[in-house]
This record gives sequence, C-alpha cells and structure tokens, in this order.
Amino acid sequence: MNNIFANIPDALPEELFSSMVKQDNVHIERIVSQGHSTPIGQWYDQGHDEWVLMLQGQAILAYEQTEQTLKVGDYVFIPAHIKHRVEWTDPKQNTVWLAIHLYPQQKL
Repeated sequence: MNNIFANIPDALPEELFSSMVKQDNVHIERIVSQGHSTPIGQWYDQGHDEWVLMLQGQAILAYEQTEQTLKVGDYVFIPAHIKHRVEWTDPKQNTVWLAIHLYPQQKL
C-alpha cells in the first residue's frame, strides 16, 4: 500500500513530480507545489487530455482568456491543445495535485 501524501520533502526548490502509474494510454502523477508557478510567458500546450484533482492546498490555473481557482476537492478537465499555465500556488502549504494524462491510441 502507498500513500499520496508520503515522501514529500519539507522544502521544495522545484515542483515535485512523482509518477504513480504508467500504462499504455494513461499516466497518473502526483505533483507537489510550494508557491511554484509556470514561468511568465510560458504556456502548456499538450497533445493529450489531462484531468487534474486538487488534493491539498490551492492554485490558480490560467487559460488564454480566463483564470480558475482550484481548492481542495476541485477538479478540471483540460482538453488537448488548450493552452494553460499555473499562475499561482499557495506558498504557505503544500499544494498536492493528482494529474491523469490520457494518451489516445499511443503508448507511453
């Protein structure tokens, strides 16, 4: 048995990405942020869909035309090629995300 909140260092100079499961068309990862954000001017433009669940903390996701605040229990589906970025994560606590990347008809 494993625990999603285990093995998180006290200090994170960079976001922590941990692969939980990788199989054919799915990659599930835990992301831990401590005040991290996407560098200004940089956007994610992924060639696959992503479903994200906020397990702990808070964050603001920015899209080209809008922003969305995520708090514990909130989830969002980001279709392929929707430009997005992490605008802000809470610097006072760990922000723990569960991200499920969906790769249709493609092997990892």
